[in-house]
This record gives sequence, structure tokens and C-alpha cells, in this order.
Amino acid sequence: MSRVIVVGAGVIGLTCAVRLLERGHRVNVVARDLPLETTSAIAGAFWYPYRALPQDRVTAWAGASYAEFVGLAGEPETGVSMVTGTEVFTNRQRDPWWREAVPSLDRETSLPAGYVDGWTFTTPVIEMPVHLRWLSRRVDELGGTITRLNLSALPTGADLVVDCAGLGARHLAGDRSVTPVAGQVVVVEQFGLDRWWLDAAGPTYVVPRAHDVVVGGTDAEGEWNRSPSPKTAADILERAARLVPGVDRARVLRHKVGLRPVRPAVRVERIGDVIHCYGHGGAGVTLSWGTADEVAALAG
Repeated sequence: MSRVIVVGAGVIGLTCAVRLLERGHRVNVVARDLPLETTSAIAGAFWYPYRALPQDRVTAWAGASYAEFVGLAGEPETGVSMVTGTEVFTNRQRDPWWREAVPSLDRETSLPAGYVDGWTFTTPVIEMPVHLRWLSRRVDELGGTITRLNLSALPTGADLVVDCAGLGARHLAGDRSVTPVAGQVVVVEQFGLDRWWLDAAGPTYVVPRAHDVVVGGTDAEGEWNRSPSPKTAADILERAARLVPGVDRARVLRHKVGLRPVRPAVRVERIGDVIHCYGHGGAGVTLSWGTADEVAALAG
């Protein structure tokens, strides 16, 4: 049984920790930010491959995660539900490059005004605060630990280190190709919405959850500022109202900004006694279980 230190307590670090614990490793998760303080906690978090490459590996990881979420959707404490929704376009489209990752995808003919094409499919929607608490409990139940620790370098003294530091990999792995892409969301009161909508050109999305609706968003590359902008929030709600009329009149509960860790390609590789697993872009939840499976395989 090997001792493993996982760096990072977002969705990537926690899913890796769970998979490693399930394989019999002794796992300690260490992170500057605890799970509910991470970018993962802010995400609208519906399954959709966004800002992540390369396409072939992302499709495989996303498909594996989709299958895992389907199983978890039967357990309310996981925060996972299967929700049908529609992505819309202002011009004709071929099937998406990630088509093989979903069981079914149908062309949509009933579209909002101004859109000429779209597809409807059922996808996992993950309430991240609930899901992160569940993952944390799984780590604890399996004998792992989660500790707050501000690192200046990747730790030593373990048989294996798994680097799930997200944007922190710029420093910890010396990887300057990891870039923040800021995403602002507006969380409004649930008003009876039971399906999601997406116009990736914005990106504009409206994602229903049990007690609220996440409305986004923005895609500001190189932006480190995590302070929400009232002007941006108004723009988000105006765009979203073209997809879901009335969403701009729902009571606003909170504003959030998260920093996606975007990289030219998601990095999942082992070098000596370090496995790097970061750069998931806007698809951290979407790829989480797939990349965790690969990390567990690389760990041996």
C-alpha cells in the first residue's frame, strides 16, 4: 500500500483521491483552499466539454464521467441529477465533436427566436456544494484526510504526489501555459425551470438546480480579478432572457466569479513519482471521473 499526497481539493483532486483510496492507497489531500472555497464550488456544473483539449482524450474522459454521473444520479446526497436541455445556434451545425460521449442527441426544431439550429440531450447537472461535501465524506469514509496547507512547492516524503492544483500548477509545476479564464455567474431563485439552455457563443447558459438557477456567463481569458461586475451581471441576465424569458426578473441570490484553469491541452501524465492532472479548463466536472480513472491507472 503506497502513501499518496494529492495536491488540490477541488473536484479534480477529490475525485482522484476517491479513486486512489478505492484502489487501496493511503491518501492525504492537501490544499490552500478547502473544497467549498475552490472554483469548483462556483461552477454551474452541468456536463459539457468546454475549453478543454485534445478532442479525442476529452471525449473519452467525458464519456467515462457521464457514465459515472448516471450511476450517482440515483443517490440524492451526491448532488447529481439528470436534466434534459437544449444547446442553440444562430447557424447550421454538424454534430458536436464530443457526440460519442453521450448516449443520445436529437436535433431540436422548437427553438427560441433568432436561432436556426440546436440539439437536445440529457446531461448530468451537479450541485457543486452538495457534490463537494459528498466527495469529502467519501474521502473520509475511505480513510483519507483533507488538510489546509499553503505549499510553496510540490510536497516530498510520499511514494507518489498527484498534482491537481489547477491554476496553482503555474507555480507548483512551473507551467506558465496554464491561464485563468474568468467566468462570472448570477445565481437566481428557482422559478419553476426544469430544463437547461445553452448558447455557447456567449457563453450564455441557464442551469436549473433544486433551489436555485445558475445563469452565466463570461469567458475572460487572462483575467485574475474575482470581483463580480454589476454591469456584466446585467448583460448576462439580458442575454439569458433570450433563452428563458423571465429569468431576468427572478430574485437574485448572489454573484460569483470563478477562474477556469485553461491549458492548450489537459495534462494527465506521470513523471517519476509525480502524476500531473490539471488544465481541465471549463470542463473540470465533465472530465473529473475520467481523468481520475487514468490517474489511478498511472498510480499502479
